[in-house]
Amino acid sequence: MKNRISHLFKLLMLVAFIATSVASCSKLDEKLLGSKSEYKSDGGASTAELKSVYEELNNLVGEGNINGMNMHTTDELCGPTRGTDWDDFGTWRKLHLHTWTDAHDQVFNAWNNLNRALFKATLVVEGSSGQDKAQAQFLRALYAWKIMDMYGQVPFRSASAGPDDIPTVKSRTEALDFVLADLDAAISALPDYSGAPSDKNLATKQGAQFLKMKVLLNKGVYTQSPSSPAGPFTHSAADMNEVIALADEITASSQFHISANYWDNFKWDNGTKSSEIIFSRFNGDGGTNVVWATCMGFHYGQTPSGWNGFTTLADFYDSFEDGDVRKKADIPGFTELVGYNAGFLVGQQKGPEGQRVGNALVNLKDRSGSPLVFTRDVSLFYSTESKGIRTVKYPLDPSTINDGGWGSKNEYVFFRYADVLLMKAEAILRGGTATGGDSPLSLVNSIRADRNVADLASVDLPVLLAERGRELYLEGWRRNDLIRFEKFNDPVGERPYKSDASRVIFPIPYQALSTNPNLQQNFGY
Repeated sequence: MKNRISHLFKLLMLVAFIATSVASCSKLDEKLLGSKSEYKSDGGASTAELKSVYEELNNLVGEGNINGMNMHTTDELCGPTRGTDWDDFGTWRKLHLHTWTDAHDQVFNAWNNLNRALFKATLVVEGSSGQDKAQAQFLRALYAWKIMDMYGQVPFRSASAGPDDIPTVKSRTEALDFVLADLDAAISALPDYSGAPSDKNLATKQGAQFLKMKVLLNKGVYTQSPSSPAGPFTHSAADMNEVIALADEITASSQFHISANYWDNFKWDNGTKSSEIIFSRFNGDGGTNVVWATCMGFHYGQTPSGWNGFTTLADFYDSFEDGDVRKKADIPGFTELVGYNAGFLVGQQKGPEGQRVGNALVNLKDRSGSPLVFTRDVSLFYSTESKGIRTVKYPLDPSTINDGGWGSKNEYVFFRYADVLLMKAEAILRGGTATGGDSPLSLVNSIRADRNVADLASVDLPVLLAERGRELYLEGWRRNDLIRFEKFNDPVGERPYKSDASRVIFPIPYQALSTNPNLQQNFGY
């Protein structure tokens, strides 16, 4: 194992490339990553090796690349150009307009990051046993699934391969079987989630069960003919019944329930307050920071000062009912100090005078001295600094905001129990057999009961898709959802036309094609 690790960087050159960051003239210096981590090792692999596989989770987080590609391509987020700010050679526009190519910078960066993570996980899987191997199998399944979901084919190199061996390539269906095999092995070997806050940051049986639910729910997408990638999809009753059974097993663990306060899942103490988080990345040394989630859309004059970038779209905002706490909620000990609510921000903005928490709240002004009023309208090609509805998904600890919020301890949420219930509801709607007296309507309403919205009278697939958008926005699922519901290519705000079916899968970067003859470019590129 040690000898193979010593050749890590030589081997990685053949499966990934050195990623380059998108330079933005409107961003702050993003100090998101630290140097320490916490994990459980049984000695099968060195602590450094297992730690390194966990630390690759940090690359799944942020406003760009993997996360950005799954948000900007949908109706929940867009990146308007504001004068010369946020033009970035059109990288954000191309994502939203579905006009990217195999030379797109974020398509290239995400491919590199995911393939590096996959290979690191394989080194640990093939060189360890017991709990270390099971943890690495869960993480490898996660990284391989991301590649399969986004790119449709997965390069693979065994840890025993020589540095000059060209990686083999798994087709989407082969990758599907590979991911499910890793998850089955992880489920059988991993411990149950114990309820300890640190378990949220580790591979557990329930985390692996959640990911298997997600894979099976999308199995009809992944087994689709490559020449018709946008569907229509067929979802087998057997797969849907397995999704339902996995949901019931997670529920039967008795470790998770819907949080009475939605924002306990995201604010600065979510690591201890949330009763829904199944898998998250801790915030601190070796983990990841969520300041980007606030600053990507905040105006320069808000507290903390933001990058004045991304906004949601008016139609997506309008899908929320007034009174829905997911849309807007004042948080005691937060809102009266910083001047804004959690959720979405529109209209006249307030903040502490001098941008210092502790000072009196005042109406904010833009850089020209006019009232800072966030408007519903926004343009990808030209927007003033106040256009667009902004988002606050991870409220930062107000005691840290005067220093930019970098000390806030919000954990980034990957898997959440509300999604378990929504996936079960969907599996029933797609032909699975209901269990435990549950119905799609009862499952959805059991979540809405704690979101300050009235019960729905009925639930079908379009209603469920809308509810998934309201419950899970900016959690990285929207692209995946829209594809499965066959809505990804439909017109949305700022993209008034239906995009080509090929857009449901990203292209293989041309740099990868030039170095691995086993790769073939995806349909439509």
